[in-house]
Amino acid sequence: MLALAALLPGIVPQAGAGMPQTNKDWRHPALERQRRVIFNNDGNDPITKSQSVSVKELLRSRTQALAGTQVDVISYCTFCAGFGNFTHFTKIGNVFTTTEAPFTRNKTAEYFAAGIDPLAVMVDYAHAHNKECFWSMRMNDTHDASLNPQGNATLFRNNPLKQKHPEYLMGRPDENPRRPSWSAVNYSVPEVRELAFRFFEEVCRNYDTDGVEMDFFRHPVFFKATTDRKPVTDVECAQMTELLRRIRQMADETGRKRGRPILIAARVPDSVEYCADIGLDLEKWMAGDLIDILIVSGYFQINDWEYSVALAKKHGLRVYASLDESRLADEVAKKRRGSDLAYRGRAANAWSAGMDGVYLFNLFDPRRGIWNEMGAPDSLARLDKDYFASIRGPAKAAGGNLDYKQYQGAEVFSPDASKVIAPGENARARLRTGENPAANPTAVPTLRLVFAKPPEWRKITVRINGRKPGKILSTGKLADKPAKMDKSFKSGWHMTLEVAPAQIIEGYNDIAVTLAASARAPAIWSDVILEVRHPASH
Repeated sequence: MLALAALLPGIVPQAGAGMPQTNKDWRHPALERQRRVIFNNDGNDPITKSQSVSVKELLRSRTQALAGTQVDVISYCTFCAGFGNFTHFTKIGNVFTTTEAPFTRNKTAEYFAAGIDPLAVMVDYAHAHNKECFWSMRMNDTHDASLNPQGNATLFRNNPLKQKHPEYLMGRPDENPRRPSWSAVNYSVPEVRELAFRFFEEVCRNYDTDGVEMDFFRHPVFFKATTDRKPVTDVECAQMTELLRRIRQMADETGRKRGRPILIAARVPDSVEYCADIGLDLEKWMAGDLIDILIVSGYFQINDWEYSVALAKKHGLRVYASLDESRLADEVAKKRRGSDLAYRGRAANAWSAGMDGVYLFNLFDPRRGIWNEMGAPDSLARLDKDYFASIRGPAKAAGGNLDYKQYQGAEVFSPDASKVIAPGENARARLRTGENPAANPTAVPTLRLVFAKPPEWRKITVRINGRKPGKILSTGKLADKPAKMDKSFKSGWHMTLEVAPAQIIEGYNDIAVTLAASARAPAIWSDVILEVRHPASH
């Protein structure tokens, strides 16, 4: 029986027992490891950050200061801006060594000449500091679609794969340069899927990584149909699923040979339906044990966090909220959403919704205090926070991919999606709070409404969860006489209201703004922020 079990895919003998053990059971202890915060590093250390060439210098800008923080995983992307360009020791892909502008500071060739492999350095650092290191690969990246000869077009000129095989791509730059998806590789091409498999195989076999991450979010375009704003076919979905199945089998076999599992993480849009229409059959992946860790969202968020939590738990996966930076056009609103106050609020929301942790993308300063704050509800409990109805607003699908608006479920209210309130009418916003202020004696909440133009203040009525808040603390142009916490404000008009802690619930709060029928003009409501402060804790 044991001999037969050893030959069956997905089953290995269980040491000291008479029953076979599935690969999923074998991986389970590794999956159970604590992963509070995952730090994604896009691999620019040797390309734009290094001032000299040494292991110490490679770790200086983004990594060394993570020691002792709540970051448990470094997800290291060895560049891969354009599919096939890397900065680790690869014989399958291309080592990106160009010093052509804008990469004049690229020291990758010097690192290699010195025998320093960036990926091996990150793995060694992680293990020396009781952390894990996952290798992250962007399954597509359209930064190289730029037509600026001194910009990211350099990426395309220095990608031997794309230069030699234009038939692997979605199109040509002269076809429709406004669609950046032209430079993406087309996963319906068998050679593209084979290369993707071999990239993962090479890393799994040559590096002591704890896992690999398939980043399907940067950028989420994989088949030609979606570049024409159409869903993919079932055949194309099956092609991508088969690629994942091959990678899973290879990772399990390689892990068994070394005596330690290689986990698989996938970073994807947070909608089963949207993913299926762009070629990612999440339900089949999860039911078929093809991934272990689900990382959801990015520059746009389709559903509330609870949607993804329920989906992952149904299949026994770990799930992480990807907290990408805001891409709002309103610079003032974007700046405040990038503050420590906002990241604390976002992390608190993720934990409250049932996430297993948070994943940070394009946030590279390891010296910010939030790396020791975001990794547990307890460490966030008595810290000041800002909560917004939406961090991202109605963003576009990066890479020129299928639009997601018809799938949208989460709130998008922000200065990029303002609400115009006519006289006699009202508007509402859903704002999630990852804490219960009434249960914390130090919490002092206030509600700030922001308007694009000064409204008739006396004509506005506000309700939180059906109840009027307390008195108006202030109104007027933002930052006329800013308090310390308001220094990022430069424009707009605000109404700041006193809020009783009992008026706020942990979860989704309904904020309603009504404009009296006697008002002379509509009000343009552009933002809402719940500010929770803990003055007694300071």
